[in-house]
Amino acid sequence: MKTIDFSTYSSIKIGGTVDVKIIKKIQDCSDYTLVGGANNILVSPNPPKLAILGKKFNFIKIDGDFLHIGGATPSGKILSYAKRHDLANFELMQKLPGTMGGIVCMNAGLKEWEIFNHLVAIKTQSGWIKKEDIEYSYRYTNIDGTIFEAKFETSQGFNYTLLEMFKKLRDNQPKFPSAGSCFKNPNGDFAGRLLDVVGLKGYRVGDLAFSTTHANFLINLGNGTFEQAKTLIKEAKQRVFEKFKIELELEIKVLGH
Repeated sequence: MKTIDFSTYSSIKIGGTVDVKIIKKIQDCSDYTLVGGANNILVSPNPPKLAILGKKFNFIKIDGDFLHIGGATPSGKILSYAKRHDLANFELMQKLPGTMGGIVCMNAGLKEWEIFNHLVAIKTQSGWIKKEDIEYSYRYTNIDGTIFEAKFETSQGFNYTLLEMFKKLRDNQPKFPSAGSCFKNPNGDFAGRLLDVVGLKGYRVGDLAFSTTHANFLINLGNGTFEQAKTLIKEAKQRVFEKFKIELELEIKVLGH
């Protein structure tokens, strides 16, 4: 077990001190919720049983025409590896904080650049599962189980122009602690635009607020709490539905009640 203080460990800096199980071998983890780097999660005062993958699953290796990446491997390490070996298609790691397991599980990405674009297969406790046997779409997969490893196509030519574009997009994001985009973009629109129109850009409850830089970022201005975040999320869903009849869907994962 490992004791983690989520008020410092999570990207939004909210949560208590919790004993988290370390997964050291491929096994059934269905009794646990994996938190990875805790970059897009909001941990409640009463979280479910939590776990993280151990160091064994933090690796990158080339095998022929394929790149194998462990589920616990952080995005920064993947980006550095791709630069060093002149590998294309991993430039978006500049934009995506987190570990490989979480990035694949939510099909993270930016516009048309998604992690599934060059994915070949994943390894769970049930063995290897091919990409074509996974149901996936924008910020969604139906993956049932823990992602211990992911396998990708490889091609040469790290794209520094693309990297610079992702870097600029990242520079335009709020500088305060956050869990990334709060809501998924609904079909044909942007969650940030909808939140702005209903007057929530900069809207604050205690030390939690929707950013004045980008309305779809829920930011922690100091000592924000889970309850404040819950209040803002509820207010956002209600206002957007009343005005647009659109039900916003969370991109942040809320762990517990």
